[in-house]
Amino acid sequence: MPLRRGRGDPSWRSAGPVDSGIWRVSTTPDGPATVHLSRRTDGTVVARAWGPGAHWELDGLPSLLGADDDPDSFVSHHPLIADAARRMQGMRLGSTRRVWDQLVPAVLEQKVTGTEARRSWRELAWRFSDPAPGPAPRGMRVPPSPAQIRAVPDWEWHRAGVDSARRRAILAAAAVAHRLEKAVELGGEEGRILLRRIPGIGVWTAAEIAQRAWGDPDAVSFGDFHIPTVVGWALVGRPLDDAGMLEVLEPYRPQRHRAVKYVEVSGFRRPRFGPRFSPRDYREM
Repeated sequence: MPLRRGRGDPSWRSAGPVDSGIWRVSTTPDGPATVHLSRRTDGTVVARAWGPGAHWELDGLPSLLGADDDPDSFVSHHPLIADAARRMQGMRLGSTRRVWDQLVPAVLEQKVTGTEARRSWRELAWRFSDPAPGPAPRGMRVPPSPAQIRAVPDWEWHRAGVDSARRRAILAAAAVAHRLEKAVELGGEEGRILLRRIPGIGVWTAAEIAQRAWGDPDAVSFGDFHIPTVVGWALVGRPLDDAGMLEVLEPYRPQRHRAVKYVEVSGFRRPRFGPRFSPRDYREM
């Protein structure tokens, strides 16, 4: 699930042996909200919500589940993608309608391993945010608000394993967080351009936010460590750099991100070569 930041994400909890469904905690324009989602045997999704932002979250449930997405206009140009699109006809790009909750973890994922980024996200949420409203499972937290982020002392960023470059980007975004929410309304390239006005938020980070905040079907994560290689092996039989991936995906504009998602869910596995990237612990630097 693209909204979940690792198995220990304090703002997300999958069902346990007794409960069914998932729990999700978010910020909203009206305040924090906890939502519980479950699905009946007939496919109907049932949602309950608590907190000041409960109504806002429930109003946006169709968008979260992909009701605003339009995959029908997508045209496949490769057998692998065509097969994935046929098999995954129910796949939709959901929209949280909220930039801030996606921005902080996206910036934390810049140029580090997923393990490092998820650890930093957990530690910031556990130490500097509020408990989830309502009957959420124990330990769930609201994503830190812009005000809470601005109040984090310098040494606590270091303790959470966040280097100065990512810290500066997050703090710069926190100072104008209310303005960045307009990116959802703008959508597409305009929305991504607005996000990239923040120093430290580039093409990759803006795309990662856009994919989740407004389900942008064309927001490709150029600059990603893995995606060009996977797309290259899947579509042309060799690894690609960003320039090569841009050329290969051009026929799919304005749904290039959807094409990448079909590659990812196709079951294709690229050849493995060499050692894996090793995490760095910024707390020891």
